[in-house]
Amino acid sequence: MTSQTKTGSGSGTITTKDGTQIFYKDWGTGQPIVFHHGWPLSSDDWDAQMLFFQARGYRVIAHDRRGHGRSGQTDTGNEMDTYAADVAALAAHLDLKDAIHVGHSTGGGEVARYVAQYGGGGRVAKAVLMGAVPPIMLKTPANPGGLPIEVFDGFRAALVANRAQFFHDVPAGPFYGFNRPGAQVSEGVIDNWWRQGMMGGAKAHYDCIKAFSETDFTEDLKKIDVPVLVMHGDDDQIVPIADSALLSVKLLKKGELRIYKGFPHGMATTHAEVINADLLAFFKA
Repeated sequence: MTSQTKTGSGSGTITTKDGTQIFYKDWGTGQPIVFHHGWPLSSDDWDAQMLFFQARGYRVIAHDRRGHGRSGQTDTGNEMDTYAADVAALAAHLDLKDAIHVGHSTGGGEVARYVAQYGGGGRVAKAVLMGAVPPIMLKTPANPGGLPIEVFDGFRAALVANRAQFFHDVPAGPFYGFNRPGAQVSEGVIDNWWRQGMMGGAKAHYDCIKAFSETDFTEDLKKIDVPVLVMHGDDDQIVPIADSALLSVKLLKKGELRIYKGFPHGMATTHAEVINADLLAFFKA
């Protein structure tokens, strides 16, 4: 991080060492909570959590990952080591101490890598992995329960062929469980997912598919020595629970698993009142 530009009250940008602009929101005072969004979204995906926790006396911070949202549309650095370094630059700039880091999906991988590599010295108090991609999504000889590479190749092909349609089909279907019988479909939620996705850069989104599917977070999880809450819906169609949360909690020194019956991948939006209450209890414990 080399410089800062304020874009208005409660938000700003930092410039990382490679010249990338990272947009962030920073609201309120108190113990900091840093929210890390999923692919291909932005910090706006945490609206329900940021408003809830700021109203309860926390300082809430969320950034747009490089290549996503209002951050720079990078063609390089779209992988987990750089994502974690970007978070470290932001945390250093804001002088965050005793922070709680909450990551959803790809953001959960970012949290695992950041906390493992940069979380010492009192910077991090607790962490949350919600519908998160660790330990590793891809099927390999060492991870036979993972998803085959063809699944992620399909994501890449769909993004290249028609990103706008792909970014409608994901939230309209599996992301929020709107493809399930009897689901209460929200067109506004679908539109908001599409809006966030289309704000970002296609190259960064393309590269991030490899980052979230092929990065192995096993050693990161083993290194983390702060309490970690692992939250996962058992009807998560994007990051299946059997090869993610159920494995991650076994690798954590201080892991706690909470399973949500019937909840989808985007449960922080569809079931915000349940998720927020459980997060608050964990933060206060």
